[in-house]
Formats: sequence, structure tokens, C-alpha cells
Amino acid sequence: MKKTLCWFLAMAACALYAKEYSLVSPGKRLEVKLDIREKIACTASLDGRPVLAPSTLSLTLWKDRILGASPKVAKATRTRIREVLTPVIRQKSKTVANDCEELTLDFQGQYSVVFRAYDDGFAYRFLTRFPDSIRVENEEVRFAFTKNDSVYAAKLNNFHSSFEKLYSHIPMNGFDADEFAYLPLVVELENGIKAAITEADLTDYPGLYLKGAPGTLTGLFPACPKRTEQTRDRTVNVVEREPFIAKTAGTRAFPWRAVILSRKDGDLIESQMVYKLSPPPAPDADFSWVKPGKVAWDWWNDWNVYGVDFKAGINTRTYEHYIDFAAENGLEYIVMDEGWSDPKNLFAINPAVDMPSLLEYARARNVGIILWAVWKTLDDQMERVMSLAGEYGIKGLKVDFMDRDDQWMVNYYERIAREAARHRLLVDFHGAYKPAGLMRKYPNVLTQEGLKGMEYAKWSDEATPEMAVSFPFIRMLAGPMDYTPGAMRNAQKKNFRSVTGWPMSMGTRCQQLAMYVVFESPLSMLSDSPSNYRREPECLDFIAKVPTVWDETRVLDAKIADYVVVARKNGNDWYVGAMTDWTPRDLSFPLSFLDKDKKYSMEYFQDGVNADRYGSDYKKNAAAVKSDGRVEIQLAPGGGWAARLKPEENK
Repeated sequence: MKKTLCWFLAMAACALYAKEYSLVSPGKRLEVKLDIREKIACTASLDGRPVLAPSTLSLTLWKDRILGASPKVAKATRTRIREVLTPVIRQKSKTVANDCEELTLDFQGQYSVVFRAYDDGFAYRFLTRFPDSIRVENEEVRFAFTKNDSVYAAKLNNFHSSFEKLYSHIPMNGFDADEFAYLPLVVELENGIKAAITEADLTDYPGLYLKGAPGTLTGLFPACPKRTEQTRDRTVNVVEREPFIAKTAGTRAFPWRAVILSRKDGDLIESQMVYKLSPPPAPDADFSWVKPGKVAWDWWNDWNVYGVDFKAGINTRTYEHYIDFAAENGLEYIVMDEGWSDPKNLFAINPAVDMPSLLEYARARNVGIILWAVWKTLDDQMERVMSLAGEYGIKGLKVDFMDRDDQWMVNYYERIAREAARHRLLVDFHGAYKPAGLMRKYPNVLTQEGLKGMEYAKWSDEATPEMAVSFPFIRMLAGPMDYTPGAMRNAQKKNFRSVTGWPMSMGTRCQQLAMYVVFESPLSMLSDSPSNYRREPECLDFIAKVPTVWDETRVLDAKIADYVVVARKNGNDWYVGAMTDWTPRDLSFPLSFLDKDKKYSMEYFQDGVNADRYGSDYKKNAAAVKSDGRVEIQLAPGGGWAARLKPEENK
């Protein structure tokens, strides 16, 4: 009798705690199902098609306490979120519709898990409510799929990384034993759906990596540094790690784990989920002073100005020349990259550079100066650098070579962003991990690297058109990217040479122009020499005038790693950029995004008839167009097409 009663009570308890929940997106496109039994497991389907098999999640704290093991739901709360967000700095659009269904499951044991379902994906995060600090030993992040699908991923075998690896298209189990991938990555499902995985609101916590196995991607994290060793001015290696990944506040929200889903590849480019999941600026914060724009950059072109009456190099006259060039063409900034000071001491200024004179020279011409700095040196001299930079009128900092995203380094990014904002300084994070929410919280952080940029053309053949048409679908869905386009020396594959002091790009001139439309960066570089641009006034005029922030974005045609056509609006004007890999293509797209009651003058740049032989060959044309028209374009190998469309009444 006692055994029967015990069995009955046990079954009653299981019935109480073994629950299933369903969360459906506002447009009924996406359904997330949660199974709360021995663990927390979720599945997902898009338009009735399964995209995620049962995938478990948990958080392991000190003393082997696992949040998510034998979970018992104390309360379930459903919330409809429907709001319009207005970015301080527009990336894809003037406003962002944040429309989702949210389910918060409060569990016994002082923790919760929040799930959100959007029409284009879903996300979840842990919340904890402990009075004291906690130690996180590990977090279980597992994405299971129905097949051994393929992935577009950048693989590593070390947590010390510049996050500048090539993307590979491989089976999900195509990882060696010591390999894993940084985020974002994109899963190509057998049913044609793409699933991009990334994170948002990465705060006081390490970055997430994923390791592949048949049908499964499993998370791993860099543990907290216990002992570091500095080997160069810019290199600090972690030589010993703690047995935990984070020590943090007991009451907090953990980072979002986000899966962005698309039936069309171009939907990945239009997604703004990372922005929607990221924290807003503090209510009393003032970022009205933040000014996006374009930058004349010195380092890529090796300070090679010519046809001048002074010796070019890292010196006052050369920088005055860059300032003049910026002022003449309406560029907001110049970057003074490595060489203006001792990398180990930002106050040991190069004797050939008269900094007070340059600051005054730039101020008189309404051009801002952004200074490059090694992250470690900036950390050592933080308060003094920030104070003097703000006092002397420096406009921003390009912070380089962080090359890690453990908890300490993630907190370093926030310290830089916060202190720079306090002193009204812009920030460009180079040698950096992908954006994960900081740009919304601190809009003075305008751009971030985290990709194999065009700088690689100086010493390798890896800055290829294939990579260029991969970034918009993968890396760019996390946020703006500092790719540094603008090369005026352009080469087809057979003619390309890596020349550090006199670099060229792979692909055509028009692909370089198109990058200013396709790639997102509110702080966008002009990488080539002012002297080269002056020899190319038509291209310079287009680059100088193309905006860096946008009111609207439309993807007109796209296939991941193959080609892309994007239209963006700023004010009344539209811009269109098209790019292809090494495969020449004929593409066609409608102009239905234009206002129906207006005529537009379209100025466009197309690959020249000989661009397949000579990458710099292009042709500029003009045409009158309306919204009922179509455009037919021909792209050379590594080619591009770029256009500016203005309503005729604006002329």
C-alpha cells in the first residue's frame, strides 16, 4: 500500500512539473516549443518546417549547482512586446520595429529563462536572483538539427584570436578535434532555410563559441584568465585560466542566445535582431554629439602621397595633406594610425609630428582627428589619455589588438566605451570580436572589425570577392563592420600581387564602390591615398557623397557567398550596390522600392568591358528611371555595380 501511494504521489509530482509550453511569433510564422522535464529543451519550426530538434540549455554554478537540471516551473508569464525603436545612430533604418511574443519561466531555485519568438527567429537568456556574487562554471548551449546540415563558419583552435579567419562552407561535423567557430555562423538546413546563430547583450561574461558534431552545435567559452604574460606592446597571452568562465553579480540577466531564421538569404542582411535584443543607452545619457561619417585613412596606403613638394611619411606635412583632402571632399575625419606615437606610450609622440599644430589645423578646417592606440597601452594610460583627448579636441580612438573575448576583455570593451562616452570620444574597435550589443548601449562605438578586412590585401591573397559577398550574410548581421574599402588599384585574380607599400584590391573598381552601399559602418574608411583619389574624381565624388547611415534597407537579390544586391535610402535619395564573387553574373532587379509618383535620375557605375582583364576598368552612365522599371546589370569576375538615384525635383 505504501509503495502504491508513493508511486501515485511521484506520478502526481511529475504531472505537476513535467510541462510543455508553446510560443508563437506575432505573424504565426515561428513556433518555439519547450519541454520542461529532466532538463529544459526547446524545438522550433518556421512556416511549419522543423528547424531545431530538441536542444537543451542549462547554467552550471559553483559546487556543481545546475540551473536547468530537474527544473520546476513556479510561474509562467507571457508578454506581447510591440514597440518602435529609434536608433541614436541609424544603421539599417530610421526606426526598428521590435515585435515579438515573450515567455518568462520562473523556476524554483531563484532563476528564470526568458524566450522570445520573432517572425524571423527566436532567442533565450537566463536570469538569476541570488543576493551575492556567483561563479559560473559553464553554460550549456546546444543547437540540435534534424540532419547533419552544412555551416558557414570561421574556425579557430585557440581562444587568442584577431577574429579574422576565412569562412568555410563545411558539414556540421567538419571540425577537427581541436577546432571550433566564433560567432556569427550560419547553418544551411536541408529544407533551404538558413539559421544564423549569434549572441546579444554580452555583458560581464565571455563570448560564445560553437563546436560542430553530426547534427549538433555545442557551445564553449574561454575561462577567466588567472595569469597573463605580455610578450609585445600589443600582445598579452593568457597562460593560465581559472576553472570557471565568469565571476559575476548574482542578480543579473545573462547574454541572449539568438537564432535568426530566413527563407531567403537576403533576410539575413535585413535582420536587426541583435539590435532589438541589446540594451538601450541609459535614460539620462546624451549621445547627440556623436557624428557618423567617413574617414581618410593613412595606414593601408602606406602614407603614399605624391605630386607634392614635401617628403611623404608619418610627419606633420603629410597629415596636413590628409586633412586638406578630407576638408575638400566633405569627409568628417582622418585617422592617424600606428606611428604617430610610441605604441608603448601614447604621450611619446613621434618627433616628426607636431600634434598641437595638427589639431589646430584640423579644427580650422572642420575635420576631426581619430587616434590609433594599442589596447594595452590605452588601458595603462586610460584616465590621462581620455582626459587629454577630450580637452585637446581629439574626436575618437581606434583601439586595436585586443584579440580575446574572455570575461575580462569583454569588460574592457565596456570600460573603453563608457569612458570614451564620458569624454565625448568616438570608438572604433579593431582587432576585435564581433558586435554583441555594445553599439546600442554606447552609440559612440560606431564600428568594429571582427572580420578579414581589406588590410589583408597588403600581405596575402585572402581579401577575396568570395569573402566580400559572404560578410553581409554572416558577420554583418551582428552589427557594423570596419572592412576599410576604397581601393583605386584593382586587380583580377591572375594579376593580383600583395604589395605592402603600394597595395591593390582583388576584384574590380566597381566592387569597391559597391561596398560603400552593401557594407554597413557608420564610420567608413577611405583606405587609399589622397593622390590616387584625386586621379579618380568620378569615383571619389561617389564615395565622398555616399551616406554612412540609412533610413531604409532593401535586399533586392542575394545568395550567400555568391552575390548580393542591396538598396538603401537616405533622405530622398536611394543608393544601390551589387557585388559578385569570382563568377561573372548577369542580374536583374526591379525599381519598385522607388516612390511611384516620382521620376529619378540614376547615376551608375558599371564594370568596364575589359574589367575581366583590367580590374580598374569601369564606365559611368546616367539614366532616367521610375518605380515600374527594371535594371539589367553585368558583373565581371569579382565585379560590382553602384548607383545613386535622386528624385528629379531635387536637382
